[in-house]
Amino acid sequence: MPDPVTARVAAIPRTIALVGLMGCGKSHIGRRLAAALGRVFYDSDTEVEAAAGRSVREIFADLGEPAFRDGERKVIARLIDGAPVVLATGGGAFIDPLTRAALRERALCVWLRADLDLLVFRTAGRTTRPLLLTGDPRTILGELMEKRYPVYAEAPVVVDTRNEPSEITTERVLEAIDAHWQTQTRQDR
Repeated sequence: MPDPVTARVAAIPRTIALVGLMGCGKSHIGRRLAAALGRVFYDSDTEVEAAAGRSVREIFADLGEPAFRDGERKVIARLIDGAPVVLATGGGAFIDPLTRAALRERALCVWLRADLDLLVFRTAGRTTRPLLLTGDPRTILGELMEKRYPVYAEAPVVVDTRNEPSEITTERVLEAIDAHWQTQTRQDR
C-alpha cells in the first residue's frame, strides 16, 4: 500500500514532466518516480531516437540541432497527449518556447536543479551528450546554466538534486509535487 503522499501524487491527472540540464537525474529519478506511481516512464531522447531511427548524437551531427528540436517537439506533444505518464525531457526541450508551452499546458513540470559540480561529475566521460563534445564540459555546462536556469525556473515545482541516494531524491520530488498540487487545488476552489 503506497504512503499517503505517493497515493495523492499518483491520483494527479496530469503527466509529470521532469526538466533540467543533462546530468541532473531526470531519467534515473523519472524511472523511480514512475515505478512508485504505477505509471509508464518515457525518456524523450530515447523516444526521439526511436522515431528517427538514429541516435541523438547522429541527429545533431547529420541534421543539426534545429532538426532535433523539431522532432523532439513532435515526440513530446505525442507523449503528453495520452494518459498521464512520467516524462524525462531532454535538457533543451523546455528551452524551446513551443515545447515549453505544451508542457506547461498539459503536464506538471518539475525542475530538477543541480549545481555545476554535480552536473560535471555526472556527465564526465559520457560520449552521448553532443553539446559536451565541443569543448570543456565544465565551461559548457556553466554557460548552459546561465542561459537555461532562468527558463527552467518557469517550472512550478523545483527540487534541488544532490549527491544522495536516489530513493531520497525521489521521495523529495514526490513531497514537492504533493505540496504544489495541494496548494493549487486549494487555490482553485
